[in-house]
Amino acid sequence: MSVATTDPAPPAPAAPSALGEVAIDVEGLSKSFGGRVVVNDLSMRVMRGQIYGFLGPNGSGKTTTIRMLCGLLTPDSGTGTCLGYDILTQAREIRRYVGYMTQRFSLYQDLSVRENLEFVARLYGVPHPEQAAQAELERLGLKGRGHQLAGELSGGWKQRLALGACILPGPELLLLDEPTAGVDPKARREFWAQIHELAAGGLTVLVSTHYMDEAERCHEIAYIAYGHLLAQGTVQQVIAQSGLSTWTVDTVGLTGREAGLAVAGLSRVLTENVGVDMVAPFGTSLHISGRDAEALEAAIAPYRTDPRYVWRKEAPTLEDVFIDLMSRSRDEMR
Repeated sequence: MSVATTDPAPPAPAAPSALGEVAIDVEGLSKSFGGRVVVNDLSMRVMRGQIYGFLGPNGSGKTTTIRMLCGLLTPDSGTGTCLGYDILTQAREIRRYVGYMTQRFSLYQDLSVRENLEFVARLYGVPHPEQAAQAELERLGLKGRGHQLAGELSGGWKQRLALGACILPGPELLLLDEPTAGVDPKARREFWAQIHELAAGGLTVLVSTHYMDEAERCHEIAYIAYGHLLAQGTVQQVIAQSGLSTWTVDTVGLTGREAGLAVAGLSRVLTENVGVDMVAPFGTSLHISGRDAEALEAAIAPYRTDPRYVWRKEAPTLEDVFIDLMSRSRDEMR
């Protein structure tokens, strides 16, 4: 199910994290499958009430890390706590306070929206399950869809239902594994408004995503690739730590195919130059970045007098940083 863990229990006292500031504090987590290291020596700390973004390419270890944090997988090595409980010895206790929304919608397709929520409420021992389900329908804007079968909902409405099922039992930590994949921009914006409202109420949220605009909505972010945590902090800190210098190049007096050919040609030439660590096209523009500002300046100098282009020195974007991190981690793996 999309709800935390299918490990229901009678109502319990507040988790130890209610008394402290740290929701997740782990050090040296590692996990392998079939001899392949999926998560390698990962350490991270998430504070209560934070929205913490978890980014990285497919297969980078994000989902495995999330499952270790909520007690669904046991690390091969490493230590830490989640909501004040030891992740190695108190996994069952952790699961009682965690809502886990998986990538794939996994509530009952042949039950109505209301029936799904009432089932979750009963499964987790929520008092007055009918009233609790009704309150959740109203809070998430699903009131008019209570009798609709879950399998007939659009992607955005399924997402809302899955979120409602996750938070109905009153978790202290919400784990969202790429929750907005395949959802339209309007539904994504509404979803994030709900997430910020939940965080403002004290809920801690860890969310994995591929969308840069979603990463920028998080209080802090972390980037993981091939099992290694490569960067973490606020968006501003991660950008500053990258050490990137960035130039944007636009075409002048060219349109359509001519502009595209000019950009593609410049991209091919610059990619081969020492000092250029990343070239990324954005329509008829190029973002050119390097970690050595002087070497980058020298690399682009011969092309700055070309009348077809206009050059602007700009601060690197979060996307520039992640493209660079992905390229470096891929090279290291090779």
